[in-house]
Amino acid sequence: MNSNAKQGITLCSLASLCSLISSGGTPSRAKPYYFTNSDAGNLWVKSKELIDGPIITTEERITDEAIQNSSAKFFPSDTILMAMYGANVGQLGILRQKATVNQAICGLIINNKLADSKYVFYSLLFKRRLLISKAFGAAQQNLNQELIRSFEIPCHSLPTQHKIAAILSAYDALIENNQQRIKILEEMAQMIYREWFVKFRFPGHEKIKMVDSRLGMIPEGWEVKPIGEVIQTLGGGTPSTKIPEYWTKGNVTWFTPSDLTKANSMFIFNSEKRLTDKGLTGSSAKMFPPYSVMMTSRATIGVVAMNTKESCTNQGFIVCLPNKVIPSSIVYYWIFENKDRIDNLASGATYKEISRGEFRELLITVPVSQITDLFQQIITPIFSEIENVLKRNINLRTTRDMLLPKLISGEIDVSDLDIKIEEFA
Repeated sequence: MNSNAKQGITLCSLASLCSLISSGGTPSRAKPYYFTNSDAGNLWVKSKELIDGPIITTEERITDEAIQNSSAKFFPSDTILMAMYGANVGQLGILRQKATVNQAICGLIINNKLADSKYVFYSLLFKRRLLISKAFGAAQQNLNQELIRSFEIPCHSLPTQHKIAAILSAYDALIENNQQRIKILEEMAQMIYREWFVKFRFPGHEKIKMVDSRLGMIPEGWEVKPIGEVIQTLGGGTPSTKIPEYWTKGNVTWFTPSDLTKANSMFIFNSEKRLTDKGLTGSSAKMFPPYSVMMTSRATIGVVAMNTKESCTNQGFIVCLPNKVIPSSIVYYWIFENKDRIDNLASGATYKEISRGEFRELLITVPVSQITDLFQQIITPIFSEIENVLKRNINLRTTRDMLLPKLISGEIDVSDLDIKIEEFA
């Protein structure tokens, strides 16, 4: 590779490289049969699912009838997706298979005779800050289609685009493989939890008598208690954003709900914004230990993750401090299993919210200590492996992101590299 080889790079508008730039649509929630959990439904991407990588599956699916009766439309594989407004503005994704998207997403179908879709995706990652700086709106940043169409990216020759995309895609392929491993580990852990604490098929359950409780039949010796009687819960706070010394060069990890939705993982390592010590003391935010369980409690309710270092949050959380009676692994999956109950308790005119008081009244089945200890012995190595693989992905993304600007800008010349493009397709 030769450095500083920038010949042949021009700027091209996205409109000149695309055969279609269009937004999606959202079927009416008043017709629940428009949405389906069936694999037969159509993938439907929401902006919160854009996490700067490939889109393989979606949280929700919609029916053919929903597509016919809304502005939702199909986008083919390799379509680049961009969040146009809201908390995720500028976030990107690229489809692995055809899908529909909601109205907050713009789909860019690249003309493959003019550009490599993966190269365009990486170029937009590289130029995202500039693009977002052009967004407008008092209440929230907004990228309309006109702005997106006119936005320009560096255009190498098509063979060079293929090579750049191949190099960067190799990192994303490793990340994706790791994500698949994480998914398998998470499903394994959740299955064990359900077998033991929902179906009560734990080791030796055949010898245990079932007795009646406020939550139905439970094993003898187990108890049913309000979660607030078993663990401590904390709220959070936000210091004034008008006081720079609360924020400038802060070193206190301070999570917001968007940190969790963007991370979309069991463990979360860093926050986008950090407080100073003065910012912490100048607000109602409270520090809590590593491996506490954070749950978003307003607007988007029930997103859950565990911190890996001492942290605090804004006021949009209920933080659970596990203990030996109810460890973090049980709290984490208990929230997952009770998400509908938690969501049904939420109320509010502007946005839904569940209070700590309401949350603390929710009932949880407390197992005998022998079962809890045995569960921890089995689940701890699984959780540790998930955390380690997540760390490896962070390192891979860091390396990719260091290479990305050098490749896109032409600082690193790949024109003479012998890369078999099909290996990374």
